[in-house]
Amino acid sequence: MRRSRIALVAAAAATALLFSGCAGDAGAPGESDGAEPSVAETPEFDEGTTMAKLADAGEVTVGTKFDQPLFGLVGPDGVPVGFDVEIAKIIAGKLGISPDKINWVETVSANREPFIENGQVDFVVATYTINDKRKEVVDFAGPYFIAGQSILVLEGNDTIKSEDDLVGQPVCSVTGSTPAANLKELGAEVIETDTYSNCLEPLRSGQAVAVSTDNVILAGLIDQNPGEFKLVGEPFTEEPYGIGLKKGDDDFRNFINDVLEASYDDGSYEAAWDATAGKVLEFREPPAVDRY
Repeated sequence: MRRSRIALVAAAAATALLFSGCAGDAGAPGESDGAEPSVAETPEFDEGTTMAKLADAGEVTVGTKFDQPLFGLVGPDGVPVGFDVEIAKIIAGKLGISPDKINWVETVSANREPFIENGQVDFVVATYTINDKRKEVVDFAGPYFIAGQSILVLEGNDTIKSEDDLVGQPVCSVTGSTPAANLKELGAEVIETDTYSNCLEPLRSGQAVAVSTDNVILAGLIDQNPGEFKLVGEPFTEEPYGIGLKKGDDDFRNFINDVLEASYDDGSYEAAWDATAGKVLEFREPPAVDRY
């Protein structure tokens, strides 16, 4: 039986994320054994809308992460896979665009807003936290997932137990990210890099005592490096992931929100999760979208 959609839950419950004991092998980078989302044959949109433009073009450019295991990771074939990628495919499918007509562009945390503003991408699905500062320059559909900032340390580290232990300590995160800003506000000495995978070597060498970002991202890094790292403490923020798009494009934002809600009800959202992040992490009901 398909699991029903429920509203956004409280922060502590929403950010709790457990490794699934029976999740099985997450597969090699580039692999995805989930069914491809359906593609609308003759979608109709009002003339002049972004939806009509993209449907007529028959292709779409999507920004996503290329180094985020479980959510957006490029394999040997150069094609990204992960939950964010599958969400983008669902949206494209409703525009009548098949996965092979999606142009994937790597968007790291620091360039997501510029890429949207400059029209380098049509929308961004990239572990992209919705916040008020970003909403000053871009719009968001969603959220479609709620993560929470957590702490990754070496397996043998027993001194870091919570965010309080990061104060005054060197902690690695990504430039332009919400977690990096949170760490600075907390009082940590932030070591910034362009991607989270580049935080692992400073952690291994002792240059950093921890890596801190959203729990789902850290879970992917742990899964890729068995026996090296562990999560400590509880998530200490709530990070609602949204789809970024050009500011003021209300029709496109409403369309994407409609697509998200439909995917919750028709099972395609859960199928996307099960084929990607669900191989390692337990399923959680999606949050209600915010039609601000």
